[in-house]
Amino acid sequence: MRCAVIHPDLSAQIKRRTPALALEEAVNLAEALNVEVVLSNVVKISKPRAGALFGKGKVEELNALFEASDVGLVIVDGKVSPIQQRNLEKLWNVKLLDRTGLILEIFSARAATREGVLQVEVAHLSYQKSRLVRSWTHLERQRGGLGFIGGPGETQIESDRRALADQIIRIKTQLNKVVKTRALHRAARKKIPYPIVALVGYTNAGKSTIFNRITGADVMAKDMLFATLDPTMRGIELPSGRKVILSDTVGFISDLPTQLVAAFRATLEEVLDADIVLHVRDISHPETVEQARDVVEILTEIGISDQAQDAMLEVWNKIDNLPDAKADSFRTSAERESKHCITSAITGEGLEGLYDAIENALAEPVFDEVLRLDYSQGKARAWLYAHNVVQNEEQTEEGYVLEVQWTEETGNQYKAAAI
Repeated sequence: MRCAVIHPDLSAQIKRRTPALALEEAVNLAEALNVEVVLSNVVKISKPRAGALFGKGKVEELNALFEASDVGLVIVDGKVSPIQQRNLEKLWNVKLLDRTGLILEIFSARAATREGVLQVEVAHLSYQKSRLVRSWTHLERQRGGLGFIGGPGETQIESDRRALADQIIRIKTQLNKVVKTRALHRAARKKIPYPIVALVGYTNAGKSTIFNRITGADVMAKDMLFATLDPTMRGIELPSGRKVILSDTVGFISDLPTQLVAAFRATLEEVLDADIVLHVRDISHPETVEQARDVVEILTEIGISDQAQDAMLEVWNKIDNLPDAKADSFRTSAERESKHCITSAITGEGLEGLYDAIENALAEPVFDEVLRLDYSQGKARAWLYAHNVVQNEEQTEEGYVLEVQWTEETGNQYKAAAI
């Protein structure tokens, strides 16, 4: 289908990102839906019109462009009310999608797991329910009430809304069952003493490419927005021999539809359960700082704790896309900050440093403690030496005085041994 992408520039009223870059992202979103983008424009709007978003002259001007390019689908990169959508579709004789509708369409096309499909269906139905306006005369017709009930019957639009609401309830019931199954799987994983490391980041930041590089998996990884929609987990072994579970998640995006934040909350619970969160950033993108801010806002919205955010590692990816001088500047900055890693998922640069950062982040704090043992507690002394925690030992008339260095977990194991 031939498609036009329009970015309404409201920067005079709302401080937004660079309109040209916002339009580029919208075009990439449209292309992710496999449509042919034949026209793309930034359209300045001084004041949004309630009926058609754009002024009358601009509506006519755009209509002429759409007719000349034989456009059948118009994507408006912003919020379009149901009334505005209805009016513009009539005036332009096209199918129209706003940003929320576009992202929902992409998610519908990409969701693969049972949970992902159900979550998208709930989001889509909620969106459709909000779009029900009196677009056609049949929506204004009334159905007659039952003979013993007085008053007018329900209108078609009310019936449609009720049908959608019933469908949402049915799907949510199915989704709850799937979510419970996932919860059981998570509970089973917690019995395995492997920490979970979750990859998060703006869409197309390179999370799946890093995931594939580390795990040897074949998760879909393309230079495309929303290439990954369903969570994928793999067990890996770090160079030290330590085993962890790596989780790849859906990419975030600015102005993520609220329906999707709610719908994908269960999927993003993998992030909430993670021991370490890796925030993958495309540092070659002109708006990498703004993208990072969007990711943090969504993480906060889904309920990730402040403690988890403080412990989060930033992975500055796509270093290979930068000019040498700028790349060197980022490398220098990363060397000063232990929570920043420079990587290139394509060339493999920085992966060893990333492994080290994960190891350090997962390392438990070490405590110094002095233990006093009677000479009769030879088994306890042997246990301490067997676990390599003894730093110094002195013998006194009463017994042994041992200086040990251990983690809280090792200390608890010693106490549980009761020797």
